[in-house]
Amino acid sequence: MLSRVAESVFWLNRYIERAENYSRFIDVNHQLSLDLNDEFPNQWMPLVHTTGDSKEFEKKYEKITPANVIKFMTFDDENPNSIYNCLLRARENARSIRENISTSMWEVLNEFYLSVKEYRKSYMENPQTRGEGISADLSGFLSHVRKSCQSFYGCSDATISHDEVWSFSLLGRFLERADKTTRILDMKYFILLPSIQDVGSTLDLLQWLSLLKSASAHEMYNRKYKKVHPNDIAEFLILNQTFPRSIVFCLQEIEESLEKVSGTKEGLPRNLAQDAATTYLNRLRSENIESIFDKGLHEYLDDIQIELNQIGSKIVERFFKS
Repeated sequence: MLSRVAESVFWLNRYIERAENYSRFIDVNHQLSLDLNDEFPNQWMPLVHTTGDSKEFEKKYEKITPANVIKFMTFDDENPNSIYNCLLRARENARSIRENISTSMWEVLNEFYLSVKEYRKSYMENPQTRGEGISADLSGFLSHVRKSCQSFYGCSDATISHDEVWSFSLLGRFLERADKTTRILDMKYFILLPSIQDVGSTLDLLQWLSLLKSASAHEMYNRKYKKVHPNDIAEFLILNQTFPRSIVFCLQEIEESLEKVSGTKEGLPRNLAQDAATTYLNRLRSENIESIFDKGLHEYLDDIQIELNQIGSKIVERFFKS
């Protein structure tokens, strides 16, 4: 398999996953802001901190308003991580490997991109959204993004061979997903809560519930735990081995996909990317939530992000550099 194809399918899936996660962050925060009715501090800038794009935002926008944050994260063509740019890049990667993906996958992605492009045009031309307002159809658009991403995943699952192309798809998807799970947890724990006095308050509870909804984890969490408690939520999203958005689950998928593309089962030696993923997965499996909170959740999540970046770098070095 050519490294060009492997790299394109890897990034194609990372960009799709990133777009889906951004739609989740924005929509849940939008619903939370409606529930709070301006009674609590601004809840929007933490979204930009979460994505790591705060410097770019501050260069372009003088005011931190819901409309500016939403525009920046959805349609801003100068933000490389906006939903629009993620889909543009995903489509470019898909175009470059058309012979390696199914026609159905290309059609779903192309229609998805064109619909977002059309919505972007309407949004940017609307006087309300050019100013301080928020489009009344924002939630509808974000729901469309999520459903389209899931349609792409379902189409991929059903219409391409589960070979190396498929394994590189999963590598991109789950590496991106694990990273975003750490960021949404860190946003709640380290940024959103205004002060220690708010711990256990109505605001605190609403934010933890919003976090679960961001990860589509609310119902699965309720099957395992009786109450909404920070320790239990962190445990579920970090250490649970069966929930598909937990960090441990994502690393399990990364380890399995690396084994397939590395040919380890055929007797080939393990590589540095495999060693890094397996070592860190075993370390996470040995942890418990009490020890994580003793170390400090923010610091622990920082460590996870560093480890994920290192695994990603080793994947690039091993498979994509000629």
